[in-house]
Amino acid sequence: MSEIYRFRPEDRRNVETLYRRMYGSDVADARQLRWDWQHARNPSNLAGKPVIWVVREGPTIVGHCQALSVRVSLKGLEVDGAWGPDVIVVPERDAQGLNESLVRTWDRYTGIALTIHRESDLGNVLDQLCWPQSHLLPCMVKPLTRRAVRLPQWSPTLNRVISALSFPIVRIASRSRPLRAECQPIRKFDESFTNLWERLAPKLELAVRRDAAYLNWRYVEPPHIRHSVVALKREGQLHGYAVYRHRREPLGKVTVLVDFLVAPEDISGLKTLLRWIDREARAEDSDKIRCHLIHSGFRKILRRNGYFPVKSSLNVAIKINAVQVPLGFYEVPDGWHFTSGDSDLGLLT
Repeated sequence: MSEIYRFRPEDRRNVETLYRRMYGSDVADARQLRWDWQHARNPSNLAGKPVIWVVREGPTIVGHCQALSVRVSLKGLEVDGAWGPDVIVVPERDAQGLNESLVRTWDRYTGIALTIHRESDLGNVLDQLCWPQSHLLPCMVKPLTRRAVRLPQWSPTLNRVISALSFPIVRIASRSRPLRAECQPIRKFDESFTNLWERLAPKLELAVRRDAAYLNWRYVEPPHIRHSVVALKREGQLHGYAVYRHRREPLGKVTVLVDFLVAPEDISGLKTLLRWIDREARAEDSDKIRCHLIHSGFRKILRRNGYFPVKSSLNVAIKINAVQVPLGFYEVPDGWHFTSGDSDLGLLT
């Protein structure tokens, strides 16, 4: 007989065993490295207890659902939420519907349930639970070198031909442009970033709270990944920021624009941050810059600055349980501000 309940401290060893069985020792060890940071130090998890549900059969844990606590703003109104669900079930119990039961439990006890997921069985589970329709998390790419348009499914010869043909377009899109405001690299988010969030939150229909405590925890303190941060200032006052990192991929080097925040109407400010990222990417010899974001206004600015929409494999699904939302809220996500850095997925890739 299966039993689903909230994680208890004495379950940690069994959860580790489950991960080792499903993913191997390397992945299990990496998750252990992140454990205290993800759960105990998360400023949105005031109780300090892991947001995990487990399935136990006798002495053995056969399933697990993990979520990431956040505060979510609906035009300035804040509600407790959680990114998830990271669900695993042992293969011999996979046909018993435990995946659906774990997701249902997570949904039931979460004020705002959010997930950024790739096309997988999760989408089918959400459909079975009658969740609102998922939305594609668009991907934007700015090419910087002729290597930027290479794809792994193409042959080397075809990649070389396409690179040569696209090079004139790449040169135009990647040309250097001057900054329009002060950009200052920083190592820590101070209280001015909380003030910035308080000013901008009412202008965003739906977004994760981005105050100083959250940003430091999210992008400065992780033990398993390193980010760079730049602050946008005018006459000494903070107007925005961007978080980015460089990564090596099979077909070249990529600079990932992980997260950013400016006022939706601050076109000049976002352009300045994008031009800073351009310079940093070139200094690292990146072939392209990649960014996932859903806000239509921000995407429009990126397109005007040399970014092209490409196929995305990520979907955003939201279900708000704590408050009632207007009719049609889920249908048009143009005013939502989510990036790949928001969910736990963004810290794993």
